[in-house]
Amino acid sequence: MDHFQVPPPGPPGWGQGPDPQSSGALRTALRTAPAVPSQNPRESWDGQRSSLSRQGIGWVAAHGGAGTTTMAIVLGGTDLGCRWPDPERGEPCKVLLVARTDAAGLRAAARALNALREGRHPPGMELVSLVLVADTPGRLPLALSRRVRVLRSVAPVTRIPWIAAWRLGKRTRELPKAMVQLGSLVAGHAGGNR
Repeated sequence: MDHFQVPPPGPPGWGQGPDPQSSGALRTALRTAPAVPSQNPRESWDGQRSSLSRQGIGWVAAHGGAGTTTMAIVLGGTDLGCRWPDPERGEPCKVLLVARTDAAGLRAAARALNALREGRHPPGMELVSLVLVADTPGRLPLALSRRVRVLRSVAPVTRIPWIAAWRLGKRTRELPKAMVQLGSLVAGHAGGNR
């Protein structure tokens, strides 16, 4: 099973293949990515945390600082850090891959999706969605928006807007709509294989 860390140098095999520095290279690297099943959750988010089990959902960081710990605290699930789940330890097989929306974060997300496409993940693992967390308030520059569109063409993508309170370590009174929808997705997978 591949484990990944913040580059450089990265683990063996993680960053191999074309380096997705541009939208064209990124599109080429991800062109043959398998379709990732998308499911509609059958229940709405109620803030309950899923337990550490193959039946829950795991948060996988494409790079350090992606936001998996915050996501697991706010929405539940298991924070797996920068590694794929380990089925031998009973960790969830369904994962949400998390990356920031800056250039380095989107490159890390592309590398992780490429690893999935090449089968460098534990047997039975399922990507539920790529979660892109805003790295700053405001709109993305055009070059980064193009990269997001390419990533969206190979995997379901959930975009989380900038939440200023989190930067200060504070709670928010109300979660943005995208977080509520992501919470519904997490709750829908918290009960196991559906």
